[in-house]
Amino acid sequence: MSPTPTPFQPSTGLPGLDAVLSGVAPGDNIVWQVQSLDEYLALVAPYAQAAQRQRRRLIYFRFAAHAPLLDGDSGAEIHHPCAADGFDAFVDQVHSVIEAAGPRTLYVFDCLSELAEAWQSDRMMGNFFRLTCPRLFDLDTVTYFGVYRNTHARSGMDMIGETTQYLLDVFRCRERLYIRPIKVQHRSAAVMNRIHAWEPGDRFSAVTDSGTVAEILAGSGWPGLEDPPFVGHWQRHFATARTHVTMRRAGHPNPQGEAASFDRLSRLLFPDDPAMRRLIDTYLTLEDVLAVRDRMIGIGTIGGKALGMLLARAILRRDAPDLHDRLEAHDSFYVGTEVFDTFFVQNGLWWVRRRQRQRDTFLQELDQAHERILCGSFPESTLRQFEGMLDYFGEWPFIVRSSSRLEDRYGNAFAGQYDSVFCVNQGPRERRLDELLDAVRQVYASTLSEQALRYRERRGLLEENEQMALLIMRVSGTAGKRHLHPHAAGVGLSVNPYPWNPRIDMRAGVVRLVAGLGTRAVDRADDDYTRLVALNAPELRPETSFGAIARHSQRRMDALDLETNQVVSGPFVELVRDQPDFPLELFTTRDRPDGPPFLTFDGLIGQTHFVADLRTLLATLHAAYRNPVETEFALNVAAQGTYRINLLQCRPMQVRNVDGGATAAPPDDAPRLLAAQGAVIGPSRVIHPDRIVRVSAAAYARLPQADRVAVARVVGRINEASRGRTLLMLGPGRWGSSDPSLGVPVRFADINHVAALCEIVAMHEHLVPDVSLGTHFINELIEADMLYFALFPKRTDNYIDDPALTDRPNRLTTLVPDTDRWNETIHVTDWPPGVLTLYADAEGQRVVVTATDAQR
Repeated sequence: MSPTPTPFQPSTGLPGLDAVLSGVAPGDNIVWQVQSLDEYLALVAPYAQAAQRQRRRLIYFRFAAHAPLLDGDSGAEIHHPCAADGFDAFVDQVHSVIEAAGPRTLYVFDCLSELAEAWQSDRMMGNFFRLTCPRLFDLDTVTYFGVYRNTHARSGMDMIGETTQYLLDVFRCRERLYIRPIKVQHRSAAVMNRIHAWEPGDRFSAVTDSGTVAEILAGSGWPGLEDPPFVGHWQRHFATARTHVTMRRAGHPNPQGEAASFDRLSRLLFPDDPAMRRLIDTYLTLEDVLAVRDRMIGIGTIGGKALGMLLARAILRRDAPDLHDRLEAHDSFYVGTEVFDTFFVQNGLWWVRRRQRQRDTFLQELDQAHERILCGSFPESTLRQFEGMLDYFGEWPFIVRSSSRLEDRYGNAFAGQYDSVFCVNQGPRERRLDELLDAVRQVYASTLSEQALRYRERRGLLEENEQMALLIMRVSGTAGKRHLHPHAAGVGLSVNPYPWNPRIDMRAGVVRLVAGLGTRAVDRADDDYTRLVALNAPELRPETSFGAIARHSQRRMDALDLETNQVVSGPFVELVRDQPDFPLELFTTRDRPDGPPFLTFDGLIGQTHFVADLRTLLATLHAAYRNPVETEFALNVAAQGTYRINLLQCRPMQVRNVDGGATAAPPDDAPRLLAAQGAVIGPSRVIHPDRIVRVSAAAYARLPQADRVAVARVVGRINEASRGRTLLMLGPGRWGSSDPSLGVPVRFADINHVAALCEIVAMHEHLVPDVSLGTHFINELIEADMLYFALFPKRTDNYIDDPALTDRPNRLTTLVPDTDRWNETIHVTDWPPGVLTLYADAEGQRVVVTATDAQR
């Protein structure tokens, strides 16, 4: 039976020092600033001996490369958290030990400076302390920390000084140790900044003669008055890299040194992804890395979206130099992930965010977290850098774009999951700064949105350390008297997943083109249209007459309103009325000289090199990525029809197969339950549905808006109840529309177990050729390898056997209780295995569903 511990009376183990400090109390965190490890070790040893005498539990966190502070004979439990695992993992490893140990435990940490080295960030060292110190205080522990003096940037040391109860300097002079308290929270302030000598017999006495004080401080390594007095890890590494570049330009290259600098710095700046690493090493240069650092706010990685944009430009620079020379120059800024981490630590949000990585709690506390994020504050050093960026942009608008660690990687595009926010950036500097900070907070808040968290859950990424960097880009465009926007913008895919005509080559790529801001190319917010251009046959259109072309042309355009300081949507003809230089002759077509113009882009497509340039651009990026890619771009036309393309984004696109896939032709004599022709997304395949969900167009059209949203939630419950089933879902209009008048407003999480999704184009007679092609919602379907197809009831080659779907018993209320009121709107039928067969032919753009005669 072990002896009962003595009452908890913590001590430094040095009675004279206890007296100087007015005692050590439960909850005290004591940080020793030292010049060498021996100085810290001299203080740790008596502290551990006192713990052993009092039979107190002592835990030693051993993580540094320096010599151990305590061994097995010290009575300490030794734990080995690994700083190389990253900040998140290290915090979890340490805190799991702390929580298990409980109250009134004593702790010793290795020198914290080694954490700054491991993470290449003084601020992240400070963030660790700010997360750990309060919890140790709450548990009435006493803890020793060491940190090297005059080594770290102020941003890291300020966090430690503000959070700890004790901060003390340790000096060595003439083989004697001296202690100077810098902070003694809630204790006698009389000892502050007085130097005390460690005398024989463990006594401490104040140093009162100026000669001794001067000698001690003169040998303390004081850095002097230069601002900044010393540089952090990042600054030192980048300074070394700049030296290598300067020497090369002077004719004295050091290839090995340059390679080592590039490897080190690129791993600091860019997310750790082996597939992207190949592109980084192949296409980026040391000068590229230095250019990023020059335009960076904070430190950390710059995220996947920023990396994709930089890589795309670098790929074109090497592999298509003529096209690269015609790109619009970019002058983006990058906000590193350390700013995000520090924001969450500083505003007390870290542990809330941490719980969002656990399956049983990931949707809890979201509303409260969003409120706190939107009111959060930033460190002064970050605010100064934001102000510097505003001074650079002046009053030109910019957009704050998400660029998270996991975004735009192979296999996980995160398309549309996080926010991007336009800042029109007009008015007094203070107002523009407030607008910028609100935009940053909004993007940060989107990392804890239910949509983004469910996306991560579906892809097995919930437990990944997701950090948000930001890409802040100048808005590409031309300013009129009131509005600013690019002449055109769009999305380009290097593989066309929806060839609506047999002449279309899927490998030639496709562009979704709009006038104005590109927001209409990626998100559908109203009942308007875009121009879909198959790059091997750009003259092809789904429509066959000019009347149909006119009906299905873009009518509304998005722009920035420089007077009202907001993004606006309005009729195209009105928004360009004050822009005499707008290239109407390239963008519009009339059926007669005195007729109204319609946005067809026929001149741009037929009279310029635009199609050839986009095809070259997409093919070059596809070849470099060794994978289909998706890009976003803006386009501005200059005099004589010349133009510049601004490449805004590039990410891998997930396409399983463009070679036809499985044989997808049904037997000629097989009875048809459904036939669709004209819009198929996804590789060819044969599947066997055993459950069909049909949302009735007629019943849905009679519902008020609120009930239509309720229908979407019921569909989500059916989807969840259909795990393990092969589910075919049919509904009117655009699945995933944000406007319930255009279709069922499901989130992707409401349909993520669906094998095949059909949009029945029956909301109204004009909603025909465009459906949802090219939007972020469709990108999610492609990533999930889900089949999408549209059925056009008024076309002779489209057919649906309604009685076969509605005569069978409706299983809605059996699957989802308390849904009786939706029996007329939603019909769910189950089918025996093997009875139904769906044949999807991507090349022929056909889908046929057959059923055996006995089951029709």
